[in-house]
Amino acid sequence: MKRPTLGIVFAASLVAATAAMAIPVTPDPTSNGAADGLHVGWYRSTGLDAAVDQTWWATRNRCVPDTLGERLICAALGILARAAGRTFEAKMSDDAGLPLPDGWDLMTAKNASFIRSAHVETPLDLAAVLDFYRAALGRRGWTEIDSAVIAPDRAEIAFTTADGPATLRLIRQDNKTIADLSLRKPWTVTAGISPKPGQVKLMLGNETDDAAVVTVNERTIRLAAHAGEKLTYTDDAASEKSDIPKIDLPPGKHKVTVKAEGSVAQSRELEVAANETWGLLVGPDGAPLPMRLY
Repeated sequence: MKRPTLGIVFAASLVAATAAMAIPVTPDPTSNGAADGLHVGWYRSTGLDAAVDQTWWATRNRCVPDTLGERLICAALGILARAAGRTFEAKMSDDAGLPLPDGWDLMTAKNASFIRSAHVETPLDLAAVLDFYRAALGRRGWTEIDSAVIAPDRAEIAFTTADGPATLRLIRQDNKTIADLSLRKPWTVTAGISPKPGQVKLMLGNETDDAAVVTVNERTIRLAAHAGEKLTYTDDAASEKSDIPKIDLPPGKHKVTVKAEGSVAQSRELEVAANETWGLLVGPDGAPLPMRLY
């Protein structure tokens, strides 16, 4: 029996590979899917009183393969995305000093003269995220105050740290856990950043090259490409002369919808507390990027 020639073997392999690409697969409902893309942004400037001001954001996309070939591609892309994600996580964690739970889909972080903060969205359940933060923050020397509020769909814990008071707020929303971690530093903040007493200040910006529309409750704000994106810089955000749109809100839950040109509208509930300042940046594919600024 003659051995098949190289050309025949190659042709057969190509046919098999092509067929595999078209084989339908049943989605696994227990799987979150491998990340097939990682969008990141990082800003560093000299902020108020010559202090270093850094902001990070990152979003992950999830592969949902319909065929065996797409599943193989998703797996390969997932390996690259996870490697890039670990590098980003290490950089952010080292510079901001705040831990990140595994499996996050969206995160933002701020390290300014008067605050360190992180906003994280993950498909992990609330109990797992709570356990992660309690262990990780305990290793960093944070002491939990005996006033924690723990419920199946939310948790709020106050901490004392060597750098100032800190708060962890967890909310379960739309099959994901939203974690907001913040540490107030003993630094005087300017009037341009701080909200009115008992109120919340929300600043809006557009990171993308496309126009976007942001609706907060029933108020609609149109943002040109890159309008207000400098809210990530504390000195620009604090300036009363800046063109960054600013809204005063009462504490509580607010419905936010972001619609960028060429992207599907995305809605969520943003929960904020009195005397907080937040930024909401329109990110890649119109993703809303909430970030605690004060």
